[in-house]
Amino acid sequence: MDRDPNPNGAETFSLINPWIRYFLFLFSFLFWMFSLCIVAIGVYARVQKATDPVRDTFLIDPAIILIVVGVVMFFITYCGCIGALRENIPLLKAFSFSLTLLFLIQLIIAIMGFFYSDQTRDALGRFVKKAIVHYRDDLDIQNLMDYIQQEFRCCGWNNYTDWSWNIYFNCSQGNPSTERCAVPFSCCTPVPIETVINTMCGFGVQTQKYLEAAVSIFTEGCADRAVTWIESHLLFVGTMALGLALPQQIGGIVLSQMLVSQIQNEISSLL
Repeated sequence: MDRDPNPNGAETFSLINPWIRYFLFLFSFLFWMFSLCIVAIGVYARVQKATDPVRDTFLIDPAIILIVVGVVMFFITYCGCIGALRENIPLLKAFSFSLTLLFLIQLIIAIMGFFYSDQTRDALGRFVKKAIVHYRDDLDIQNLMDYIQQEFRCCGWNNYTDWSWNIYFNCSQGNPSTERCAVPFSCCTPVPIETVINTMCGFGVQTQKYLEAAVSIFTEGCADRAVTWIESHLLFVGTMALGLALPQQIGGIVLSQMLVSQIQNEISSLL
C-alpha cells in the first residue's frame, strides 16, 4: 500500500511494523531465489536427458518433478515477496493460503503414511519393481537404485533374486545376456583390502544359495532394510520436520497474517 507523503513534512505514525514487513520480504526472497535454482537444475537435467537417446523417461521424470516443484515455489514465494514489499493484501493472503494448504497436505500425508503403512509399502514395492525392470533403460533410475542398495546395504526389494525381473539379469535359460543370473555391482559387499574393484562380483549369484551368495553380495531385500531404517530414524526425521519445515511454514503464515491485519488497521485509521 502506497501512502502519500505528509505535505507539512511531519512524520506520520504507522500501524505497520517495518520489522515484520522486511523480515517477511527477506524470508520470501531467499526461498524465491532458491526456487529459481531448482527450476534451473530441473531444466538443465531435462535438456541433458533430451540429448541422450539412451535415457528414457521412467514413470515421472525427476527433472520434471524439480521443474514443477520449483515453479510452484516460485509463485508462492513471489506472492510473499511482492506482497510484503508493496503491502498488497491479496498477494499476502494468497501467500498465507498457499502455505496453509501445503501444511495441511503434509499433515494428511503423514497421517496416511502412519495409518496405511502396509499400502505405502506395497506402493514402494511396485515402484522398486518398475525401477528394477527399467534399470538399464534410464540412467536416473539406475543411479537411484544403486544409491538405495549401497546406502541400505540391500539387494532387490524382497531379496537378491528380484533382479530376474530385469531382462538383462533374468535367470532363464533362454536369456542371451552376459549378465544372466547376475545382480548389479551396487549389491556387492565392499572389500576393504581390494586394490582393484571387481565389478563382476555379482555375476551368477542368483543361482547360489542364500548363505553362499551372502559371501559376495547383500542378500537382504531393501523392503526390510527400509522399514528398519525408518523405525530407527523415525524420531530424528520427525524432529527435523518439526524443527525445520514446520516453523518455516507456520512462521510465514503468522507473519503474513500479522502484516495483513496491520495493513487493514492502517487503512481503517485513514478512512
